Amino acid sequence: MSRLVIIPTYNEKENIEAIISAVMNLPIEFHVLVIDDGSPDGTAEIVKRLMESTCKDKLFIVERSGKQGLGTAYICGFKWAIEHGYDYVFEMDADFSHNPQDLLKLYDACANGGADVAIGSRYITGVNVVNWPMGRVLMSYFASKYVRTVLGVDIRDTTAGFMCYTRRVLETIELDKIRFKGYAFQIEMKFTAYKIGFRICEVPIIFVNRQLGTSKMSGGIFSEALLGVIRLKLSSWFRKYPQI
Repeated sequence: MSRLVIIPTYNEKENIEAIISAVMNLPIEFHVLVIDDGSPDGTAEIVKRLMESTCKDKLFIVERSGKQGLGTAYICGFKWAIEHGYDYVFEMDADFSHNPQDLLKLYDACANGGADVAIGSRYITGVNVVNWPMGRVLMSYFASKYVRTVLGVDIRDTTAGFMCYTRRVLETIELDKIRFKGYAFQIEMKFTAYKIGFRICEVPIIFVNRQLGTSKMSGGIFSEALLGVIRLKLSSWFRKYPQI
């Protein structure tokens, strides 16, 4: 069963080689697709050097011009994964906030546990976040609770960005109808999978704040997510979702 990890990047030269190495050294084989949005720090050059040396036929890159948003990066990666026949497709950050070892747990939940979508969840067993300021922890936790209430989904970590999708999910979701580009994209993907009827499970992880590089998080990103939830709920009343 082929497995692809999609890693969107913008200025991740401090992390990219190490995160690729960590994924490649897992006990089962994962391929990596980097979606780079024109990083001026040379992130793409590092990836291409690895493609020519230690990671031939397992590491790939799509280079885009300028920052086009997290959501569009993943949609691009999902389409690439479908085109190249991958069975399990993962979302993952480049900065080690997601532990590469947890890819194994997400994969097991889908391959052996019957899930169609597995979420690396910070909140399914409490609050498992390390080195975040308390204000950001509270904002993230209550944002997820707000989303869960408004959308009526039983998902504790609705904004999580550490995921495994089966190929069937990505082929069924109408990817061109996913509208949000920031962190609201994560909510929209989960809600769409839920509305279609896919089985979603949450796998407990520990989220660790990045130590190298610069965070891309901002208040505007959270605002988009919070306001976008209402739009998402309203539009769902009039949209006909594919059924499985």
